[in-house]
Amino acid sequence: MTYTTQENGVFPAVCSLDCPDQCGLLLHKKEGKIVKIEGDPNHPVTKGNICNKVRNMTERIYDPKRLTYPLKRIGKKGSGEFVRISWEEAITTITERWRTLIDADGPESILPYSFYGNMGRISVEGMDRRFFYRMGASQLDRTICNSAGAVGYSYTMGGAFGTDPEDTVTTKLFIMWGINTVSTNMHQVVFAEQARKNGAKIVVIDVHKNQTGRWADWFIPILPGTDTALALGIMHVLFAENLVDSAFMEKYTVGHEELREHVRTYDPTTVSAITGVPVDDIYKLARMYGMTSPSFIRIGNGIQHHDNGGMCVRTIACLPALTGQWLVKGGGANKGNKGFLEHNKLAVQRPDLLADKQTRVINMNELGKALLDTEPPVKSLFVYTSNPAIVAPEGNKVRQGLAREDLFTVVHDLFLTETALYADIVLPATSSYENTDFYTSYWHHYIQLQQPVIAPFGESKSNTDVFRLLAAAMGYDEPAFQDSDAEMVRQALQGHGNPHLEGITYETLVEKQYAKANMEPFFLEHLPTPSGKIELYSQAMAKRGLPPLPTYTPLVNDGDFPYLFVPGPNHNYLNSTFSNNEKHKKMEKIPRLHMHVADASALDICDGDTVRIWNERGECELVAAVGENVLSGVVVSQGLWADNEGPKHYVNALTPDRIADMGGGATFFSGRVDVEKIIR
Repeated sequence: MTYTTQENGVFPAVCSLDCPDQCGLLLHKKEGKIVKIEGDPNHPVTKGNICNKVRNMTERIYDPKRLTYPLKRIGKKGSGEFVRISWEEAITTITERWRTLIDADGPESILPYSFYGNMGRISVEGMDRRFFYRMGASQLDRTICNSAGAVGYSYTMGGAFGTDPEDTVTTKLFIMWGINTVSTNMHQVVFAEQARKNGAKIVVIDVHKNQTGRWADWFIPILPGTDTALALGIMHVLFAENLVDSAFMEKYTVGHEELREHVRTYDPTTVSAITGVPVDDIYKLARMYGMTSPSFIRIGNGIQHHDNGGMCVRTIACLPALTGQWLVKGGGANKGNKGFLEHNKLAVQRPDLLADKQTRVINMNELGKALLDTEPPVKSLFVYTSNPAIVAPEGNKVRQGLAREDLFTVVHDLFLTETALYADIVLPATSSYENTDFYTSYWHHYIQLQQPVIAPFGESKSNTDVFRLLAAAMGYDEPAFQDSDAEMVRQALQGHGNPHLEGITYETLVEKQYAKANMEPFFLEHLPTPSGKIELYSQAMAKRGLPPLPTYTPLVNDGDFPYLFVPGPNHNYLNSTFSNNEKHKKMEKIPRLHMHVADASALDICDGDTVRIWNERGECELVAAVGENVLSGVVVSQGLWADNEGPKHYVNALTPDRIADMGGGATFFSGRVDVEKIIR
């Protein structure tokens, strides 16, 4: 008997949100419906604690606005005028249009657009990849979130290898760097609080004194995009005052002597002028870091969303090597831990189905350009597990592209999102609790299995089911399109060559729901860098024309506007997820723009005033939050707010679509704006 056939009971589940914590859950069912969601107290990391987003997930699953059947557009794009159609008509319409496009313009005229609205590995990088490889469609470079930092970290460490979060209960100094941990990594807060009871100190470095900044023992405000310089200033003091572990550097690193000479120019006075951090604070922070053990740096996503984001993360990742903290339990750093949980992606995604087809690659951060300027043009867009009309940068350009009448757009989602309003065909999607999938955290060391707990909502279908239907209709008869979800999970856990996953199988996960990566042998003994060591000097970077040593580069000139603009996350949404759900909107209240009191006073803006924020890319309206939570010259908003009623809260109308220094990453936080009070 499966979970879905049991009308009542409590069933294990996994949080599918794009969040590092990836909580273990318990779903309470009554008469076939989920009536309560709580944390699984037996999960070794999350231990029954969950956030409000997930605690109120039933509001989203059973939202009256949730899609229950396929739709076809009958009005103007963006108007929201649709009629109900059958799945048969939807699949036939899509595949007939695609065959016509392929015959006339080739398969590259079709572009998939997706990200990790659902973190299930086969839902977002399984049957979909097989299908579009087989078609030979344009490939999407999925770089909107963490790619710049991932590449930068890899130049130093060889991959996504970091401290086990469970060990941080022994840590004595936490540096939360560019991460709103309270809102985006709550279980790291739990571990830090346990350590704090034993005397640990918590330092937060950020551009905004958000909930995490207020929680800290010491909050250090910094100018956006200057974190690399601060890290180099810390290195300067560590070397100058002999607060380094020379034996560790000699054994486990390359380039420490070159780095020692290089950072002489990053003295605290110079660094203070760049970062806005006082000279005395730079000395205090460096000495605290050099003299406290174990010390741990939690590297956030925010700092990589700059023009120099890859180098920023690469630089911060060098710090634990200077002080030898990788050898101390609870010491080191964590940017991500996916390296320990790498599964057999080749078996799941099947890039061999691309065969000899030569296909172009389009960076997802440049969707607006792709839809308006790319030659030959994109003629069809298939969007799933993403909402680019809200999340993609340079948003007005994106919407202009989506409004093209000659662009055949299909959206597969749970709701009629801002993107779906521009679609020709809308397909209803299942929630993660209706699917079979497996999950690998990018923070802790556990892999987890989700089995369906409830039947599909209305006529909704999973990503894997939709792509099987499309493959059959397109005549793709390869066995790869017949694999069940369970078979795909098995394939992922076989032949991966990852010693940390040895002994973990589909059957293991069915029995236990989760399993921890094997942490032997110690990862520092076999780092997959070219030298096999931590690379303080990177020859690979030099070969690519990048500075081989950590180097501060200022942000790109974004125009003659007075304020640096950082649109960060808020507490109750996850990107655009939940922004259309009434419960979560009430919890988050209103969208605000945080301004320094001196800047607000100069513009005659008071706390609570409505302000217009604009640049050459667009404009939006927010409510001013005036105080000292940001430095002068910086303005910060929080959250991506649904805007079906109008684009006044549309912050990504303002963000640049430039590409970061590494990994094709996004530069959301490197834009500039002007601000004025609205008088009505």
